[in-house]
Amino acid sequence: MAVIAVVGGQWGDEGKGKVVDLLAERADMVVRFSGGDNAGHTVVNPYGEFTLHLIPSGIFYPRVTCIIGNGVAINPAVLLTEMQELQKHGIDTGRLFISDRAHLIMPYHTLLDELEEERRSKGAIGTTRKGIGPVFADKVARVGIRAGDLLDKDMFRNRLRAALEFKNTVLTKAYEVSPLSLEEIYDQYCRYGQQLAPLIRDTTSTVREAVTTGHSVLLEGAQGALLDPDFGTYPYVTSSSPLAGAGCIGAGLGPREIDRVMGVFKAYNSRVGAGPMPTELKDEVGNFIREKAREYGATTGRPRRCGWFDAVAGRFSVQINGLSDIALTHLDIYDGFPSIKVCTAYRFNDEVLTSFPSDAAVLEECQPVYEELDGWQQSIGETREFDRLPTEARDYMSRLEDLLSCPIGLVSVGPDRKQIVPVKWISPWE
Repeated sequence: MAVIAVVGGQWGDEGKGKVVDLLAERADMVVRFSGGDNAGHTVVNPYGEFTLHLIPSGIFYPRVTCIIGNGVAINPAVLLTEMQELQKHGIDTGRLFISDRAHLIMPYHTLLDELEEERRSKGAIGTTRKGIGPVFADKVARVGIRAGDLLDKDMFRNRLRAALEFKNTVLTKAYEVSPLSLEEIYDQYCRYGQQLAPLIRDTTSTVREAVTTGHSVLLEGAQGALLDPDFGTYPYVTSSSPLAGAGCIGAGLGPREIDRVMGVFKAYNSRVGAGPMPTELKDEVGNFIREKAREYGATTGRPRRCGWFDAVAGRFSVQINGLSDIALTHLDIYDGFPSIKVCTAYRFNDEVLTSFPSDAAVLEECQPVYEELDGWQQSIGETREFDRLPTEARDYMSRLEDLLSCPIGLVSVGPDRKQIVPVKWISPWE
């Protein structure tokens, strides 16, 4: 069988949940490997429409084991609410397991995230204020609290006391707010621990056993490559790596064990929050795309900034992820467009750039160089065969393949799980 990683190729919100849902039908295990509840995957299936923030999209298939890996930051309250919502719709969560190495989002993380964004004012990063940055900062500072700590109340109290002593100093001295109560947090998280204890385990061994016994494993990424803290539009990035390479670290696998990396791209670009986005459309076209595609954050409800496809950024994403193939989503949004533009280069001062700049300040000043292609004047939502798509739609995809130097394996022509058209599709499970 195979280990497949599915990652976002842009700034997140590309439709990874739908692609994972499609692939999970024949997988044995789905592992979420990065991010936290700042990300949201929307899945539309016979059960209804769901937005998953932490639980892997494979949860809708009774035979699939779902893992929240060690690379994920977990807010226990959000996770328990998400589980309850699924259970209300008759979906079994008994196949869900949590890595004992996954770090927990604590009340001081969300509070510090909010306070710091307010302090930055106009220079705010545009975080979701979910505590993601602070929890990953604590992880690398070696003062974090992990899911496994909830299984030993004495150890948990000692670690919480040590962490809270410093956090309360920061809260009261730097931000001039009231300190948090050790006992309140301890009692609250002990209750969470009691509910989550049956799910917490050494998932690295679980994933390892699945791989060595020839089972199909799907690694589910969150957010997108252009939000990576190393390669994205720093400092307007997230706090854990959404790249395929992080799939190894966040699940506990070696690099040679990933057989295929699928990148998910929208047929256009979108972004939530602050940071440069060269192809952003601040006009009626951008507004039209936003409303037609319902481009509002699955987690925050914030309107997404929309623009034409950026092939410079896309090609960079293909390279740093080592993509095998692409799933192109939201192609139907272009139904009725007389023409479609694609950014093929940037103009910066007197230079023409064909590579993605490392400096966000440079990218902010870049002007897109566009190539214009013909649009199509029909609806493609009911199309299920590539040859039946309009010639202009096929030409558009072919041009993206050339610009990105990566084949498009499948294209989504609507929100439903059945609205998929194979292009150059070879099933990863065969």
